[in-house]
Amino acid sequence: MKIEIRVPQLPESVSEAVLLNWHKQAGQFVKREECLIDLETDKVVLELPAPEDGGLVEIVGKPGDVVISGQLIAYLDTDVKPEAVAPEAAAAPVQAAVAAPVAASNGVKAMPAAAKVAADNGVDLSNVAGSGRGGRVLKEDVLNSMAGKGSRIDERVPMSRLRKRVAERLLESQQTNAILTTFNEVNMKPVMDLRAKYKDQFEKKHGVKLGFMSLFVKAALSALKQYPVLNASVDGDDIVYHGYFDIGIAVGSPRGLVVPILRNAENMSIADIEKQIADFGKRAKDGKLALEELTGGTFSVTNGGTFGSMMSTPIINPPQSAILGMHATKDRAVVENGQVVVRPMMYLALSYDHRIIDGREAVLALVAIKDALEDPARLLLDL
Repeated sequence: MKIEIRVPQLPESVSEAVLLNWHKQAGQFVKREECLIDLETDKVVLELPAPEDGGLVEIVGKPGDVVISGQLIAYLDTDVKPEAVAPEAAAAPVQAAVAAPVAASNGVKAMPAAAKVAADNGVDLSNVAGSGRGGRVLKEDVLNSMAGKGSRIDERVPMSRLRKRVAERLLESQQTNAILTTFNEVNMKPVMDLRAKYKDQFEKKHGVKLGFMSLFVKAALSALKQYPVLNASVDGDDIVYHGYFDIGIAVGSPRGLVVPILRNAENMSIADIEKQIADFGKRAKDGKLALEELTGGTFSVTNGGTFGSMMSTPIINPPQSAILGMHATKDRAVVENGQVVVRPMMYLALSYDHRIIDGREAVLALVAIKDALEDPARLLLDL
């Protein structure tokens, strides 16, 4: 029986998607639940599995097509059996629209886009150092090589749906919120000492490394409980005070910045938080985060320090009203008890919506975060 493969019902907040890579070719046999194609929305990449065993007899949707819920993209014939598929089709390699590397005549592995640019511009790929996995030559490597020879090249690349959505939300945030940022600095020695003392025992018991993000989340939760307006949001002329703490954790991914949510973070242990963050990071890299994991949130934490940032003014993630920014830890000279000493210091930034949060609450909340980190026992004793 010939059945239609259609775009699944997209979530209410997502109107359309873009077809990315077909993992199977027309003429190949596929098994039930095998991924046929990836669909990119403005939040995540979704996998579309085969509904039944059968032969993929026709592909209608091409990579790059913009599609909506229910749109026809392929046909699958469930009467086709594996033995009925031509050997060359059954053994055909899975081809991604832009991801499969090609081998040049000299044996150099290059991505298709890199090979095309090199061919169009007469570049010898054997003279280009590859920065991709396994030494594969990327398009950027070819362009950089050409730029080094004095070439002046412009490249126009469409934004991904995620990048466009991030741009829209950041612009929306700046246009609708009265954003103000307050700064402070924290002596990281106490939490660094705590981590150094217990990291091996922690990892052995919980199966995950002890990082700093979980401690920052715990410190932020302590401050939000003291100053709940930072956990609130604006809805028209109303202020909505949330009776729960859903903390967004900014995570970098190959497709751009995503902010998965720690639901009910107030009920999570430090080990729970570390496990969830590690899982978010892995699945963000693989594009496996679910849409429901990226929606909502009452407060966010972002760590620009992983990239070396010393200071920044993070932008609020609507409809939230505040966000905490972490930065790089650097040894600096500070004064303690009248003496100049060297301490590992980090600048903290708290951006907040001044429409509902006064400077007093913002400053005191950031001080509460600083105090909790400089005396981690406060987190254990709920002080």
